[in-house]
Amino acid sequence: MRDPKYIFALGFGLLVLICSAQEQGSAQTYKKRVLETAEIDFLGSYYTQDGDNAAVSGGIGSEELTDLTGSMVISIPLNDDDVLTIDGRVSAYTSASSSNVDPFDGRAAADPFVASSGASSNDIWYNFTAGYSHSSDDRNTIVSANISLSQEFDYSSLGFGGGYTKLFNEKNTEVSINANVYLDTWKIIYPIELRSFGKNGIGMFRQDEIIGNTNYSPDFTEFEDNQRKSYSVTLGFSQILHKKVQGSLTVDLVRQQGLLSTPFQRVYFSDVADAFIENFQLADDVERLPDSRFKIALGGRLNWYLTEILAIRTYYRYYVDDWGINSHTASIEIPVKLSDKFTIYPSYRFYNQTAADYFAPREGHLSTNGFYTSDFDLSKYTANQFGFGVSYTDIFTGFNIWKLALKSIDLKFYQYDRDTTFGSTLITAGFKFVLE
Repeated sequence: MRDPKYIFALGFGLLVLICSAQEQGSAQTYKKRVLETAEIDFLGSYYTQDGDNAAVSGGIGSEELTDLTGSMVISIPLNDDDVLTIDGRVSAYTSASSSNVDPFDGRAAADPFVASSGASSNDIWYNFTAGYSHSSDDRNTIVSANISLSQEFDYSSLGFGGGYTKLFNEKNTEVSINANVYLDTWKIIYPIELRSFGKNGIGMFRQDEIIGNTNYSPDFTEFEDNQRKSYSVTLGFSQILHKKVQGSLTVDLVRQQGLLSTPFQRVYFSDVADAFIENFQLADDVERLPDSRFKIALGGRLNWYLTEILAIRTYYRYYVDDWGINSHTASIEIPVKLSDKFTIYPSYRFYNQTAADYFAPREGHLSTNGFYTSDFDLSKYTANQFGFGVSYTDIFTGFNIWKLALKSIDLKFYQYDRDTTFGSTLITAGFKFVLE
């Protein structure tokens, strides 16, 4: 017969082994959820701009525009590993520039510096995006996918894509690739005076009211393609360089094909006599640009956490495309943590670019040119943007609305000015809630 002490020792040893195995199994199976509970973001923005180089009226005229945007983003944890994100937004704007697609439909005399009161003076843009992400058990691999729909009066878009992220070196190193495709369709709208000269045009446009070149008869042809396809790939690399320093690099590659011109943007030629109705010059043609474009952008970030209350975030980006534009962007943001709840974000952004090969100001093109635009977004310019933000974090989510607990509030202000006449102001507000 076995010694009872031996049996007890053997049983105790087996019990220890079983408990140890259970603990190891628990350690292997337990994992923190990617997102603990559903989050809801309410975002809003107010944007206003002005300038004297409206592309709709051939590089002259008011660029005044006001836009209000509201959006709601819902992030839902489906389980420990998967998150579904739904983003819906609506943007409503009024525009002096777009109103002059038909400058003669208002009560006042047509003038490029005066907004027409017609139907083209305002519009509403809708967007819906759904995203899905899956994280591996060790949280070192993330796979994502997304689909989006956008709709405006003269424009609709379908987008879809996905991404893959891998973390190495105890999550100190991250590499990623993201790819997206956008399929856009235009409802082609031409300046009012050119519609009579298209293939379906009937009669001359208000011929008896024309002054200047009374023989106004532009050599106008309509676009055959109303589709645009965009393909983009982004490669990313991020590295923790020091316990207080993090850097990242990105490469963006974009290919566009199809209708890349804006059909209602006018162009005036220097070798064609000017024709007017009231105070508005009639178009010689519309913007015509190549049906393909390839873009490359190289970007880098360096974030330095100086102290518990002060950090410096820097960014640089170089851009080049086959239309002749190259640009430089440099920015700095300095978050200052005033307390556990409040942080301020002063920022500055510098930008400059060369002009596209096809750009010239009003009456800077010849009618014999193959491509032409007077859109000052494609001109040579330098811009400065100053910003200031305030962030409030509710550490204990003490403020509640129904079952929503406030997590944070972000308010930001940006003032943007070019060395042309163009300037803009942007105010944004964001409220993040968690579902209790």
